[in-house]
Amino acid sequence: MHIFANPNRFLGIARPLTPWLAWGGVLLVAVALASGLFLTPPERLQGESVRIMYVHVPAAWLGMGGWTGIAIASLMQLVWRHPLAAVAARAVAFPGALFTAICLVTGSIWGRPTWGTWWVWDGRLTSMLVLLFLYIAYIALADASSDKGGSSRVAAIFGLVGAINIPIIKYSVDWWNTLHQTASISLTKNTIDGSILWPLPIALIGFSLLFGAIVLMRMRALLAEARIEARLKRMADA
Repeated sequence: MHIFANPNRFLGIARPLTPWLAWGGVLLVAVALASGLFLTPPERLQGESVRIMYVHVPAAWLGMGGWTGIAIASLMQLVWRHPLAAVAARAVAFPGALFTAICLVTGSIWGRPTWGTWWVWDGRLTSMLVLLFLYIAYIALADASSDKGGSSRVAAIFGLVGAINIPIIKYSVDWWNTLHQTASISLTKNTIDGSILWPLPIALIGFSLLFGAIVLMRMRALLAEARIEARLKRMADA
């Protein structure tokens, strides 16, 4: 990863890659949602409400994946002092929080006809809500750093500690008697019928590409902001 330690080298790759990720993501998401809405049948028990899955599941995976990315970047910042690690962690935080919020909203909409209520203090739902609060706290800590490049060690330590919540979210449906269903897809099993399942991988890839495009755009913006502040500081000291 140290090949990208030079901001100019990173920007030389990020600039042309961003539109490819963005437009590729938009295309795949459009295909997935159109297929999920018009080409797949309603589920036997849940009916039409199952179509929320094509947004809810990618949002949940990216919400958890975003914090995993923050934890990895925080580790690289604290241990290897990678110059772009803190910038990457800050860039991931906003889309991670956004997709976590989308997961909670779509889950509530899905839960209303399925469970008969908008919200329950279920292990999976509660731990996902905690993740949203962790994102908000991380963003506040990173923004409060005196170095706008995001080099706050406190934020990095918080990013690592907060990763404890990820396995709790993952295994909450197995550890506790929960209203939320157990995992439908894993390495060893799949309980979703193929006629309903096939748009989901397309949606996952599409939303992941959009997530990556947002992260790159935010990293570029943060680096530009740091350069402007450094230039203004030099001018003030001159």
